[in-house]
Amino acid sequence: MILEIILRTVVPIILLIIIGFASRHFRIFKAGDEKAFASYVFFLALPALFFVNMSELLISRQVFYYMLATAVPPVAATLFYLLLSFVLRLKKEHFYFLVFSTVFGSYAFFGIPFMIFAFPGRPAEAVSVLSSASISITGVFLTILVLELYKIGSASLLSAAKTLPSKFLKNPLILSIVLGLLLAVFKIKIPVFLSSSLHMLGETTATVSLFMLGLFLYGRKYESLSKAFVLSAVRAVLMPGVAVVAMAYFGISGLPATISILMAAMPVAISMIVLSERYDFYKETTASLTLVSTLGSIVYLPLWIIFLGTR
Repeated sequence: MILEIILRTVVPIILLIIIGFASRHFRIFKAGDEKAFASYVFFLALPALFFVNMSELLISRQVFYYMLATAVPPVAATLFYLLLSFVLRLKKEHFYFLVFSTVFGSYAFFGIPFMIFAFPGRPAEAVSVLSSASISITGVFLTILVLELYKIGSASLLSAAKTLPSKFLKNPLILSIVLGLLLAVFKIKIPVFLSSSLHMLGETTATVSLFMLGLFLYGRKYESLSKAFVLSAVRAVLMPGVAVVAMAYFGISGLPATISILMAAMPVAISMIVLSERYDFYKETTASLTLVSTLGSIVYLPLWIIFLGTR
């Protein structure tokens, strides 16, 4: 069983990452080319995937509860770190980094491809997109919030909150999720020719995202690897652990629960490297965390699948 899981999920992911990494090593692509792939996925492929799948949802109480349950882990992790910071009297920036290193997972760039490999078929893809959208909105909000708080220093929380709406409105992933949900709520169907095109565009997400990850990881400076290992291990247990409790509390089981729990276990987001550089926030540690978390997920994600399969 474990061999089958590895062959179906881990091997394709490793190969695509290695191909991307090797293409930089053999100078097929040069430094900075990964930004073009990132822009394609961020502005075209992922928004198309989110928009078309969200628009095809049949809105119901069960769907609402599922989205709510999936969004719980980032909030719970943040509250846990807030309590921990009070007890241990941590510095603000340490609290910010704990949140930053935990709640912002690679739900779309890594999570959706992983689910597509693990659970082939359009139904699983739709659930994966719904799960990714639900947890991404919460994770993005909390991440941008702590980075803005770090940026403004001693200024008020209200000052940081004022900047969030404009940042959200400029985020194509958030916009595509919201627009897709609006179409679903008002039961507006996308024409077949457009729906087919969007599905085709969205289906390129898996391959391009993982290839791009290989490009991203090549040639970066990696420091504080031991710290990155500890943070990755905490995230690999804390987030999916909370998701298990949330799924049980809301009475969600089967494949939707499995996908939601696995989505919470995804490695940290590639975008963290970009954000850490933009905010000058733990840049070297973030690069190491991205590397360790990604490589570690190749080991712990199949273990989570086995654990969930025996429940």
